[in-house]
Amino acid sequence: MGDRKARFMNHLLSFGHGYSARALSKLLSRKEWTVTGTTRSDEKAYALRAEHVSPVIWPGTDLTQSLDSATHLLVSAGPDAQGDPVLRELRDRIAKRADQFAWVGYLSTTGVYGDHNGGWVDEATPLTPSTTRGQLRVEAEAEWQSIPGLPLHIFRLAGIYGPGRGPFAKVRAGTARRIIKRGQVFSRIHVDDIAKILKASIDRPNPGAVYNLCDDDAAPPQDVIGYAAELLGLPLPPAEDFETADMSAMARSFYAESKRVRNDRIKDELGVELIYPDYKTGLRALLAAEA
Repeated sequence: MGDRKARFMNHLLSFGHGYSARALSKLLSRKEWTVTGTTRSDEKAYALRAEHVSPVIWPGTDLTQSLDSATHLLVSAGPDAQGDPVLRELRDRIAKRADQFAWVGYLSTTGVYGDHNGGWVDEATPLTPSTTRGQLRVEAEAEWQSIPGLPLHIFRLAGIYGPGRGPFAKVRAGTARRIIKRGQVFSRIHVDDIAKILKASIDRPNPGAVYNLCDDDAAPPQDVIGYAAELLGLPLPPAEDFETADMSAMARSFYAESKRVRNDRIKDELGVELIYPDYKTGLRALLAAEA
């Protein structure tokens, strides 16, 4: 195994190379790493090439060569009703190569913990999801954990924001909504901090570890919208009561769970100091970057 790894440059094979994975790949030195990212569209493949990522249209392309040379795997592709799409097609191939990989990362969600009425959860909290999305993630985590010898690391992500994914566009357009549900709080994480944490784990692998990825400031969603409006110098969007607000079933489902997520493990085990420890710091940086 050691000789095999020594013959190869570090090679990250990233399944579903999207927002978070692209942030990580920007931290990987081109002198030390090659990155292969799967995507479903030619348009996205073109964008990945511009970021020095070798794109692969998948499903639809044979990944044998990429798997043979990969030293690290990152899985961002989410499960569907039929289970995890990567394992559905490639489980046996990945299992046979388990001792080839130095690190495998699976991006999950804090939704696996379910609703805690605003209370605290950590990585040892029982998994009691209250949504279908959360239950599918619990099942996918277990499926990945069942592969013997795989150096798996699970990352449970809170709500992701960052460049192109902040509240400013909606506030400027006048479409932002301040939905008020008593006691509701969300945890969130800036994409740059996700990348920093993943890189720290790659540098200090601990197979079997599970990490919560969130900042230090779980907050009501209406506070985030209100602060964005304040930064822009625009009127505060009117408050709407959750019970009577006109919302889609999907939008309403995001309010089904309220919890505060602890992130001590990323600090204690990985030595991570968050770039954006709260949403105010993150939003100010996003707005400054637009200038």
